[in-house]
Amino acid sequence: MVGRPQKETQGFSKLTMTLLQQLDRFCSAIISQAELAKLLAISEKEQRPLRVKFGIDPTFPHVHIGHAVPIRLLKLFQDHGHLPILLLGDGTARLGDPTGRNDQRPPLTAAEVEHNAETYLDQIGRILDLSEGKAEVRRNSEWFGKMDFFDALQLAARGTAARMLERDDFRKRVDANLPVHLHEMMYPMMQGWDSVELHADIEIGGNDQLFNLHQGRQLQEREGQRPQVLLTTHLLMGTDGRKMSKTYGNHVPLSASPTEMYGKVMSLSDDGMADWFRLLTTEPEDSVASWVKDDPRGAKGRLAFQVTAWLHDDAAAQEAADEFVRRFRKKEIPDDIPEVAVPVGEQALPWVVKELGLVQTTSEARRMIEGRGLKIDGEVIDDPRHKLTIAVGDKRKLVQAGKRRFAYLVAKE
Repeated sequence: MVGRPQKETQGFSKLTMTLLQQLDRFCSAIISQAELAKLLAISEKEQRPLRVKFGIDPTFPHVHIGHAVPIRLLKLFQDHGHLPILLLGDGTARLGDPTGRNDQRPPLTAAEVEHNAETYLDQIGRILDLSEGKAEVRRNSEWFGKMDFFDALQLAARGTAARMLERDDFRKRVDANLPVHLHEMMYPMMQGWDSVELHADIEIGGNDQLFNLHQGRQLQEREGQRPQVLLTTHLLMGTDGRKMSKTYGNHVPLSASPTEMYGKVMSLSDDGMADWFRLLTTEPEDSVASWVKDDPRGAKGRLAFQVTAWLHDDAAAQEAADEFVRRFRKKEIPDDIPEVAVPVGEQALPWVVKELGLVQTTSEARRMIEGRGLKIDGEVIDDPRHKLTIAVGDKRKLVQAGKRRFAYLVAKE
């Protein structure tokens, strides 16, 4: 929990006190608490909403539920009268942030970034009110698109290579004799410059982004602005307890159908439930601890319903719950189906069935297909010449061979 000395919060309105109490649920760190208290006091005195920034790079077509944690925090500030700034990093996306990777992320084309950015607005709009006056939606191509080479050099001159190499993933790559490219070192500077351009009072980010968030503070101070307060959020682990990743297939897309969303949450490991309840619902943590201990399966059903209802509605969540009971608890389909990643592209169906581990050979797969023993998402496929198109961002496909062999097919990125 992120505590605050009581003297720093004396005199605040009831609304602001409620906000401060709720921050503890989401935040792993506040840098700094005294500065946040001062900002909130100024905001109340001047009746000026704080500018609260959250940036996301449109590097994939889908936003997953792990991103929902900082977005929920942004929504919390919005509900308390402050102005959320959703920054779509269409400039930084083309560079590629290597956070959490051992090599550089491949850059995207402008067309790919623009397509992803449009889908992000639709998905994030399910959580945050993006209407005019309620939020500010910006793109960092607004300023980076106007910079020439010499402007970029001037930005680079505001930092040092030694400072950049303090970043954990860069340092690990250097220690492992792996390359760190010069353009990658510009990413933290670009993210920091976003805060200068936006005059951000507060920036929100996952706790793996702390180094980059600090660049905003440093650049703002250098430019004569008040340094932004940093709020880092806890990271939501994937359904299997590993880091949430589309590659692992352990994520829940915000755009998932109610049935897929409910089923995905029901595949969550018991150890992850408390964090998912804390970061994605408003349930009291004491109650959650009791539910998870006394009835973990029931607790998981409650969690799946609440997450699905939050991103869809109660009726859709109930229908998804009923479908889950019908198909899984009545053993029409087992609840321990493995997920297998298959390369993207147009793939021959018999090869896919073998790749999923449902048969030993492609010849066996062809015979099964011809005998109408193969289903994909409940539909019988009886043509062994069938080509299956697999694309990044597609929802997972349930493949059934015979009566008892199942696998979920997910795209390998």
